[in-house]
Amino acid sequence: MSTENTASLLRIATAGSVDDGKSTLVGRLLHDTKNILVDQLEAIERVSQSRGLDSADLALLTDGLRAEREQGITIDVAYRYFATPARSFILADCPGHVQYTRNTVTGASTADALIVLVDVVHGIVEQTRRHLAVAALLGVPHLIVAVNKIDLVPDARQAFEDLDRDLHALADELGVLDLRTIPVSALRGDNVVEPSEHTPWYGGPSLLGWLESLPDSSQLTRDERFALPVQTVIRPQSAAVSPEFVDYRGYAGQVASGSLAVGDEILVQPAGRRTTVERIDVAGEPAERAVAGQSVTVSLADQIDITRGDLIAAPAGAPSGSKTVEAVVCWLDDEKPLREGQRVLLKHTTRVVRGIVGSLDGRLNLESLAAESVDAFELNDIGRVTVRVAEPLFTAAYTRSHALGSFLLIDPQSGRTQAAGMIQDDSVATPGVLGNLRADAGEWAI
Repeated sequence: MSTENTASLLRIATAGSVDDGKSTLVGRLLHDTKNILVDQLEAIERVSQSRGLDSADLALLTDGLRAEREQGITIDVAYRYFATPARSFILADCPGHVQYTRNTVTGASTADALIVLVDVVHGIVEQTRRHLAVAALLGVPHLIVAVNKIDLVPDARQAFEDLDRDLHALADELGVLDLRTIPVSALRGDNVVEPSEHTPWYGGPSLLGWLESLPDSSQLTRDERFALPVQTVIRPQSAAVSPEFVDYRGYAGQVASGSLAVGDEILVQPAGRRTTVERIDVAGEPAERAVAGQSVTVSLADQIDITRGDLIAAPAGAPSGSKTVEAVVCWLDDEKPLREGQRVLLKHTTRVVRGIVGSLDGRLNLESLAAESVDAFELNDIGRVTVRVAEPLFTAAYTRSHALGSFLLIDPQSGRTQAAGMIQDDSVATPGVLGNLRADAGEWAI
């Protein structure tokens, strides 16, 4: 394998129900791409032999925590780094147990592609539906379903085709835009890294082949205008600084979307003031331009009262402030349910504001994909809420801007993260059932 890799980076996440073979699949992927050390493999072989196994249990490559191995489960998101001659990968290996769906949300939130494992013997289960719903909710660009254990069914082709049909029907209902299915055997390595001779009826590439062909997020075209949530304000701390910076005031943060150049006109919210960009610093050095993802410091032509949590944005299409947030959330708190009237802290970009839950507008029934009225959201529930906040927030629909359209709900007493939310905008078409949840309609409006 070549040690030099200048190809693009792909961020991938894996998810699956318990015992679907996800750990084995990840281990097989690392093993067959020669991304494990010899001593690691020897240690795994020794442990496998001590357990009476005839071959190395590749699941041990990913179940790295002692407590996890002793219980036979994976409970945390583990990040793996590997490469092939075609490209480099960061893999977020998410847990399979339903009570750790919040970890799947974490792992998938920054993924270019999500690999969901489905056991061909058991087919689509509730956790499969939940993982596909999370993928749709987070707007993961590419979803790959690895139909595992294809070696355990007598008519593999028919079983795969039946499951493929059902998966695409479910994906269409949820609004998943790009779904691909691959028949694999993680235990034997069929269609994981190389196409398998055991599935002559399957004409597509292997799992690795798909991953190597996908575009990364930097190649996606989004209608995102410039936005910079201010993280901190930088002022000279001493008269001994260079005279050039005596009157300097910089606004530092990470560019959430779009790009900015020296001389561009910007709008500062909530002040509502317009001015132009006088200077941009990237990594401490002057720059003519900054783009999404870069951490920058910007100085402006006019003195404006700007603090942490304010927004510097392109004037055209800049968000206006609102004290009402309508969103789809995934409830992640296993200690306290979400109820109407509950007080929360809402973290949006670099701002944290006080809020109160105005209404629970419907929960997604994962079996029927219908909306249902409930008095509370329990752990892993997905549904729509309305939150009233104490100060205006400058948001965008999640479909337009992931940075301005996402937020967290936090328990004011414990500081515990309780929910991940994606802001909805009824004027923006959102595909699938997650777009327009209305409990009073009794069904998903598409």
